[in-house]
Amino acid sequence: MFSFIKELYPDEIKTIEDYIKYSKRLKDTMFDFIVELLKKGNEVVLDFPANTVTQRQWFKDIFETANVEHIMYYVKRSDDVCKEQLKKRNENLPKDAPLIDEATFDAITKYFQEPKEEEGFNIRYE
Repeated sequence: MFSFIKELYPDEIKTIEDYIKYSKRLKDTMFDFIVELLKKGNEVVLDFPANTVTQRQWFKDIFETANVEHIMYYVKRSDDVCKEQLKKRNENLPKDAPLIDEATFDAITKYFQEPKEEEGFNIRYE
């Protein structure tokens, strides 16, 4: 998703708040397009943040509007494992992609809410 945001809003994302603002615009723009793809029988894989109940509602709105089956993959890992993966990610980033340091990871992760079946998702635990 970041590459889309970067192309659409160059030099406008400097903070987490900027990212939230522009990613919402992107998601609002893509919603109907994704629903139409699904209604036509296409499989769609969405790799967007789904860290909170509120963020996950967007996904639920999509599959309910399109009236299609879905799977949410939940890869449960410790913060230590995630931070190690983040270090590897930062070493292999494309040019101009933002580095995410541990402080940013911690700032975002403190809002994480584990997905629950009651939210209405078919969750596959990995």
